[in-house]
Amino acid sequence: MTLRLYDTATREVRDFVPLVESRAGLYLCGLTVQSEPHVGHVRSGVNFDVLQRWLRHSGYDVTFIRNVTDIDDKILTKAADQGRPWFNLAYAMHRELDRAYAALNVAPPTYEPAATGHVPEMVELIGALVERGHAYAAADGSGDVYFDVRSWPSYGELTRQGIDDMEAAEDADPRGKRDPRDFALWKGRKTTEPETASWPSPWGRGRPGWHIECSAMAGKYLGPAFDIHGGGVDLRFPHHENEQAQSRAAGHAFASYWLHNAWITTAGEKMSKSLGNTLSIPSVLQRVRGVELRFYLVAAHYRSHVEFSFEALDEAAQGFRRIEGLLDRVAAAGGPVEPADALPAAFVAAMDDDLGTPAAVAVLYDAVREGNRLLAAGDHAGARELAGGVRAMLGVLGLDPADPAWGPAAGADDQLTHAVDVLVAGLLEQRDAARAAKDWPTADALRDRLKDAGIAIEDTPDGPKWSLTDAR
Repeated sequence: MTLRLYDTATREVRDFVPLVESRAGLYLCGLTVQSEPHVGHVRSGVNFDVLQRWLRHSGYDVTFIRNVTDIDDKILTKAADQGRPWFNLAYAMHRELDRAYAALNVAPPTYEPAATGHVPEMVELIGALVERGHAYAAADGSGDVYFDVRSWPSYGELTRQGIDDMEAAEDADPRGKRDPRDFALWKGRKTTEPETASWPSPWGRGRPGWHIECSAMAGKYLGPAFDIHGGGVDLRFPHHENEQAQSRAAGHAFASYWLHNAWITTAGEKMSKSLGNTLSIPSVLQRVRGVELRFYLVAAHYRSHVEFSFEALDEAAQGFRRIEGLLDRVAAAGGPVEPADALPAAFVAAMDDDLGTPAAVAVLYDAVREGNRLLAAGDHAGARELAGGVRAMLGVLGLDPADPAWGPAAGADDQLTHAVDVLVAGLLEQRDAARAAKDWPTADALRDRLKDAGIAIEDTPDGPKWSLTDAR
């Protein structure tokens, strides 16, 4: 089966046909580093990390660019409110974002360009648009430069809107515009803004508008035409509409496919700072492990809105522990489980169908159930074979518990595991002795003691087996 992806531009699932055989160029609109990242922020990073992992598994040589917006109105305003330099705030929040991605095993992109490092490319692109008659400097002497939306007949094609049906752009003072819907490419410096937040240009000192940033960075690292442009569904308009218009008006073919992930909502509303319903990554990771939070995010289809709740998060975490439980029991019966060379056909079909992670996770669960059945029947070889497939599937999703990215908390600390194993074994021996003597109160008390410590005991034909549960 060929990889098929839902293209927002055509509103249909299309076969993925790259511009260059066996290569894939992917650009993801990263975050504006104005504040600490929350669960809603990182969903896009996780979803497109799964995409780039699947592309690589499918044999593509992937160039993955994920930008960072480190200069904009909100950064300047928040920095001023906090009494700190804007670049200090942006740098600190960028580091917080890096930590959040690392905690969720989001692999680094091929390159992560920052907007402030690419102002010359933006000035050059704006100049090309002015020369082609698609942009103009404001007549009010402000130093602003705008894209002339009426000069580009295809404006609105990505989101299928007519110009006259659109609301006015709110990214600059409307007094210098020919049309209220014209959007800012360059913002002349205001006396109320720090001089460090401006750069020289043919139109005077200023800084780039938001939309021109991504066009310039995508073009620099992926070329004038590339395969996939991704981002959150809220970016379709105006950001992605404007990116496409200005890039194509400059003579660049730009993206062949547009992919958008849906929101994470709370109480039916998009999770955002303005709603006051945010959940920072460090706070959530006090409740569940990073691998469990990633499983929660991956298990939902990237185009499905997710209504966040701690109950759903806990349920996902328990589901992942059941998967880990099979791997632990198979390892206890015959040593560490190695990932299989091939993935189950049903898993591959699910992933090729527009990254169908819910169906892929269902294949995982089916394999775990069958593996547990084989273990109970004493078929250790059959269970090991299935467990190898489970590890291979988890690896593609960035969820392999043995991945060093998860650290000791995911079970990689063999020394700690051995120590706990010895202690639990001693209590189990006492429990067996109590059961042999028909001292049921003592046997039950020992089992409850282990349960209170977060250790579950399963009596099997091969003797009692233990696994970790959530004692919190």
